[in-house]
Amino acid sequence: MRFGSPAAHRRAFALAWPLILANVTVPLVGAVDTAVLGHLPEAHFLGAAALGGVIFSLLYYSFAFLRTGTTGPVAQARGAGDFAEVKATLYRALMIALGVGIALIVLQAPIGWIAFRILAGSPEVVDAAKLYFAIRVWGAPAVLANFVLLGWFLGLENARIGLLLQIVINLVNLALCLLFVFGLGMTIEGVAGATAAAEYGGAAVGLAIAARTVARMQGHVDKGRLLDRARILRLVALNRDIFIRTVLVILCFSSFTAVGARFGELTLAANAVLMSFNTFMAFALDGFAQAAETLVGRAIGARDRTELDDCLGATFVLSAAVAVAFTLVYGFGGPLIVAMLTDLPAVREEAFRYLPWAAAMPIVAVWSFQLDGVFWGAARGPDMRNMMLISAACFALAAWIAVPRLGNDGLWLAIYVFLIARAATLGWRLPAVLRSVR
Repeated sequence: MRFGSPAAHRRAFALAWPLILANVTVPLVGAVDTAVLGHLPEAHFLGAAALGGVIFSLLYYSFAFLRTGTTGPVAQARGAGDFAEVKATLYRALMIALGVGIALIVLQAPIGWIAFRILAGSPEVVDAAKLYFAIRVWGAPAVLANFVLLGWFLGLENARIGLLLQIVINLVNLALCLLFVFGLGMTIEGVAGATAAAEYGGAAVGLAIAARTVARMQGHVDKGRLLDRARILRLVALNRDIFIRTVLVILCFSSFTAVGARFGELTLAANAVLMSFNTFMAFALDGFAQAAETLVGRAIGARDRTELDDCLGATFVLSAAVAVAFTLVYGFGGPLIVAMLTDLPAVREEAFRYLPWAAAMPIVAVWSFQLDGVFWGAARGPDMRNMMLISAACFALAAWIAVPRLGNDGLWLAIYVFLIARAATLGWRLPAVLRSVR
């Protein structure tokens, strides 16, 4: 593998920076809801929005395969010059998103029942959170359509559209929140309605841009190609494998939180503060992983081994440099960051104790991030699923052995084992991806 040509570095960076900014703006929807409700006299509305936000974060993150499962096939079809398939992939993915979104609306009662059985709160908070959930869930088709649109535009190497859509969603959400809450006197229902409407606003803009893009493309999509059983089954299988992989990631990191809670509120709070370091890092590393996804998919579609090696080298070098930068910042500025995140002396002291684990995480996690992007771009669903199954088993085994002996240090060690196992197993399968392009 080369280190990548200057041209490959420029392409990767041009793709990554809009994605990084888009990733950074994603939490702003929840931040706007929190800021608006934080100015109301009743505190339970703020807790309700936080509780509802957790539910939708977990729910929608489980269907993030609609983005990752779209980018790779689109990039490959584009690399092969098959623009009819580029169009057809968009249509198929949107049909799946619409079907899943409608299913979430229809099944909102059992989904809500399960969610509120797991997440507890005061009666006032739970009642308000149920209202928030019942309104915001109607935005599910738009949320999932936005996943598809982001993945499709990314497959076309047009990452700036993803940033534009996120900006539209945030601006519409802000305007409607202010109108509904301060203009019309609504409370939690106004915030939930504004968020759902903002998702539809983003989807409308994205679909309009996609329609113009499709109109300029060559290639005709007839009913036979669109409903081709083999192609639909391949897309469903890829999305299924990515879904399983995503659920396993959620389970591992949720287990980290759950096991950490056994060591008491102080350790739980310290772990939460330090894990926020991982969130900041993920904004950047995800951007380069998604750039790798697009460039790898295009090279595989074009069957160009030179381009594949070039883009692999460029994205790995750039992401490694960013990871080193994060480690240096966390290593030297970690105490200051912890102090900014919490003013509780006991939590700060506990966080300082485990700070080296969080500081070193970027240079350990970067390889799993980048290899995820490579395998998404290559659309290697079974590899992603199977390697994640092995990695999750390694995490469980490491936690079972290390936590009783080392306590919270053992828990951090287990999450390191998980990250290393992800990189090692995908790295083991990487030659198969390279061999597929001669």
